[in-house]
Amino acid sequence: MNVVLDTNVLVSALKTEGGNCASILDLAIEGRLTLTVDQRILAEYERVCLDPRLKFDAETVRTALDFLRDTAERVVPLPSAADLPDPDDRPFLEVAEQADAVLVTGNKKHFPARTCRAVRVFSPAEFVEELRKGTRA
Repeated sequence: MNVVLDTNVLVSALKTEGGNCASILDLAIEGRLTLTVDQRILAEYERVCLDPRLKFDAETVRTALDFLRDTAERVVPLPSAADLPDPDDRPFLEVAEQADAVLVTGNKKHFPARTCRAVRVFSPAEFVEELRKGTRA
């Protein structure tokens, strides 16, 4: 299953061991999910995760970013005219549309259903619950 992780999900995965976000990242590491990105998303992941205010261990961040660069499916999405509350979120929606992926975000209000019709948007908890149920999210 193709999955696009909003940056806040990656940050939470690196901050909170054992939480829903970490579980999603673990499933990707195990090869049970395919993370999908483009160059803009990778650049944002790096910019945010290396921000000193987050106080992440640099080696942990480098390992995570190397994993993403090496294993994530890269796509070149078509531009979207979607009217999102935060235009900086557009790359995540565009990649999800292009890859027929689900989008997992801690900020569902940034991806209104009326705008993201073709993309299924889940909170981390909703996505983990769907996976537990065994349904195709």
